Amino acid sequence: MELTRILAVGIGGFVGSVLRYFVSLHMNEIFPETFIPYGTLIVNVAGSFLIGIIMELSIYANIDSTLRLFLSTGIIGGLTTFSTMSYETVALITNSQYYYAMINVILNLFLGLSAAFAGKIVVDILV
Repeated sequence: MELTRILAVGIGGFVGSVLRYFVSLHMNEIFPETFIPYGTLIVNVAGSFLIGIIMELSIYANIDSTLRLFLSTGIIGGLTTFSTMSYETVALITNSQYYYAMINVILNLFLGLSAAFAGKIVVDILV
């Protein structure tokens, strides 16, 4: 494996993880007493939109594979978080908040898929 690619993914992951942390902090300040974990929802939907753009743009713009790894596997991989969404959903279920658990899963899945598709469409329209 090439060291440049490993560093691209690692540095991108650092950037994405820090962005996720800041978004979560900010959302907790805005919505301190909510049952839906908005920070996770926002990073998952935004990340899905961005990965749609990045991957579709890489087809049209012939993006360097190391840059694509930095952006997609690194930044977007660090930004989005299925594991956190899963844990937060389990916590809601454990606290007998079944309705909010269901809403959390539906919003993350539906909005995430919709955002990825929208990112692809944006690139298709613009390029």
